[in-house]
Amino acid sequence: MSLSSTLTHFTTFSQRTYFKSTLFTPRKQQFTISSPPKFRKLATVVRSVHEDSGYLPATEAKPRWENVLSTAASLYPLYVTVGGVVACLKPDTFAWFVNRGPASYSLSLGLIMLSMGITLELKDLIALFMQRPLSILFGCVAQYSIMPAFGMIVSKSLGLSPSLSVGLILLGCCPGGTASNVVTLIAQGDVPLSIVMTVCTTLGAVLLTPLLTKILAGTYVPVDALKLSISTLQVVVAPILLGSYLQSTFPAAVKAVTPFAPLFAVLASSLLACSVFSENVVRLKSSMVGASLPPGSSPLLVIQSILSGELGVIILSVLLLHVAGFFVGYISAAIGGFKERERRAISIEVGMQNSSLGVVLATSHFTSPLVALPPAMSAVIMNIMGSTLGFIWRHIDPSDLNGSSTAKPDKI
Repeated sequence: MSLSSTLTHFTTFSQRTYFKSTLFTPRKQQFTISSPPKFRKLATVVRSVHEDSGYLPATEAKPRWENVLSTAASLYPLYVTVGGVVACLKPDTFAWFVNRGPASYSLSLGLIMLSMGITLELKDLIALFMQRPLSILFGCVAQYSIMPAFGMIVSKSLGLSPSLSVGLILLGCCPGGTASNVVTLIAQGDVPLSIVMTVCTTLGAVLLTPLLTKILAGTYVPVDALKLSISTLQVVVAPILLGSYLQSTFPAAVKAVTPFAPLFAVLASSLLACSVFSENVVRLKSSMVGASLPPGSSPLLVIQSILSGELGVIILSVLLLHVAGFFVGYISAAIGGFKERERRAISIEVGMQNSSLGVVLATSHFTSPLVALPPAMSAVIMNIMGSTLGFIWRHIDPSDLNGSSTAKPDKI
């Protein structure tokens, strides 16, 4: 199951979706890389064609039940939003999962990464990296410089408490999330670049996430970089490598379970984020001015009172962090001379984080439960923001922004 050859069809798009891609130069040679689990929710074959050959249609259609699973997996923002509302109204709903944390959090993230690993062929990723190292390295540097820096800047600017500051910085130091691959496809961005950036930043998280967190957040609370690194290795890198091994050793078995991987991953991610939110909801409610509002208060007054409390500050801080990631990521790629498709991919990859990793590291290595709250809130806010940006860009032809309506797709 290859990554560039399993971009699944998004049901809200046009009935027949075609793509031009230059994943290989000769017509007869095909280069494939396997996809992260959430990425399989968009279904179409990316094929390389010559300039004069036009668009080639997707290969044979998937079974209807696979399309149903893909469509269900694409509703990730809806799941975390509904789950967040349930956590706010009835936090005991997630008590069974919260009471088993942080072990339950680590296990769920490990399974998510395993489902990503079973669709990866590392040798193909390495080959693609060797073909276009500059754009990949630029994107990875942007990921681990822009977000960590703005995590610290936003936390200081808003005067966040030490626990929330650490949580926001930790979120900024996390690698890119696999949901960015889906959003990049929606936005007509450089999808292969997005995928390889996700994998590279995820593997690099073993060293960079703990190191940057210690440097930037160490002034607030003691940070054990070694333990953070070991945890990242255990719950992220090891499952990915194990999944890749299983994919190459037991291809038939992996092929049978792969269609279920995207839906499992998004449900597990939603459960993880909503559980952490439910764990802190009582404390947040107590900080809301709205708790003292008289019965029958207008909805506008209730919303205003909620946003004026601690929850409002958390939402604002997460919003600012992701806005900075999307905007500065795009501007930096433009200054770097990259084409529009690459700019969009880098912007989305920088702006969308692996919030699940932030939740797991926060609950496992910091005593205050508030540290995990910014990553948990990010799961909802980031996906809504990313999806909105993706659909806006979908209606803006990237070739027009390159200065020519007949510009070729970016070469890989």
